[in-house]
Amino acid sequence: MAHRTLLDIPERIDIVDVFRRAEDTPGIADEAVMIGAKALWLQTGIVSEDAAARAKNGGLTVVMDQCIGATHSLLRLPTRTVT
Repeated sequence: MAHRTLLDIPERIDIVDVFRRAEDTPGIADEAVMIGAKALWLQTGIVSEDAAARAKNGGLTVVMDQCIGATHSLLRLPTRTVT
């Protein structure tokens, strides 16, 4: 299901995983803070110091320019099934 903003998602969000242009990310960071996310993850090729600062100031962990899937594989984390 698609939602217009993070604020429209009724479930709790832990990681906001972003596949958008860097210039779109500061607003996404603000929304991530508003919903109480734990982390803002900007995928490979996406870097925004502004978004990172906003998220960090809101208490989020920030990762930029990294693929979450590749990082998961590199760390050899076990997979979990969500029901």
